[in-house]
Amino acid sequence: MTDVGPPIELPVLDISNPLDPAAGKALLDAATKYGFLYVDSRGTDFTAAEVDRAFELSKTFFASPVEEKATCRIEPNNRGWSGMHTETLDPEHQRTGDFKEAFNFGQFQNSKAQQPLPASLQPHESEIAHFSSLCNKTCTRILTLLALGLDIPPNFFTTRHDPTSGITGSILRYLYYPSLTSPKTTTYNHSLDVRAGAHSDYGSITLLFQRPGQPGLEILTPSGDWAPVPVIPSQGEGKESFPFPPILVNIGDLLSYWTSGLLKSTVHRVVFPMAEQQQQQLQQRTPGSAAQDRYSIVYFCHPMDRTELVPVPSRVVEEFRERMKKEAQGEKRVGFGGGAGVLEEEGRVLTAHEHLMARLDATYGFRK
Repeated sequence: MTDVGPPIELPVLDISNPLDPAAGKALLDAATKYGFLYVDSRGTDFTAAEVDRAFELSKTFFASPVEEKATCRIEPNNRGWSGMHTETLDPEHQRTGDFKEAFNFGQFQNSKAQQPLPASLQPHESEIAHFSSLCNKTCTRILTLLALGLDIPPNFFTTRHDPTSGITGSILRYLYYPSLTSPKTTTYNHSLDVRAGAHSDYGSITLLFQRPGQPGLEILTPSGDWAPVPVIPSQGEGKESFPFPPILVNIGDLLSYWTSGLLKSTVHRVVFPMAEQQQQQLQQRTPGSAAQDRYSIVYFCHPMDRTELVPVPSRVVEEFRERMKKEAQGEKRVGFGGGAGVLEEEGRVLTAHEHLMARLDATYGFRK
């Protein structure tokens, strides 16, 4: 499963009207087929200036001294800074931890962070809180449309993700992946190492903001090949007028389980661009092809901690479940990354918080 194929073409969808049944159907179709899709940035509440500003704050933080960042090291609650090689998203196959740094923000209350912030970000707390609230609003639209597509009450998912009703595991994350020419990547082995190991996301849905000219994301296709995901899609009506690159959305494990595997929690990774790898191996640089650091901003949308992970009461899901039962001839299929079934432990249905903690333990080894 190491071959890399051509870039994948994903649909660009309009979510400006969260009560549009046609939009709900289109969203469900994409989530069922790919597990990934683009959201047209013109149909969201973000402005280009707000997205640019978020990336500016991210760069300022990652450029700050290590000693300053280390005052807010990541804790078992999944909040704070993780340095180079701290995370290992694919422990079964990775030689070393991911070539990246990250900072995780948990929920904000009244525009205040519920965690320590480093000196470089403290003056901008309200800005970061506002951006996080826009992410949550976007997720609310997407979850409402998915509910419409599944023919269940429009608020089925949103009431279970409401941060005003309880604690959620939702995280706003700044990410920094140094280029191959960075001193931080001197130990890089092109045949073994990646920027972010192969994994599926832990929560319900994920929003990914990217910068033009900074590729690297790949998804695993049903054929077992890796397919690059362009930062800006090659198709889409009026794509030349996007105020900023479309937001990439993908389904996480919880939403896959909630729908018994109907919605796909697709495995993905972040790699050094192939052109950079080839030139690095040849120890030469082509004029005008300077390697670029990659910055991205991610919002991981999670349900309230107490939410039990049982299948949604959807006719569409039930029909899919019956088809899968027949195909599997009664074989029970459960497992991370989009399997069908209910997450259980010793006969008890797991909660969203218990599921998240199990995944974080595997990534960071907190309990070890």
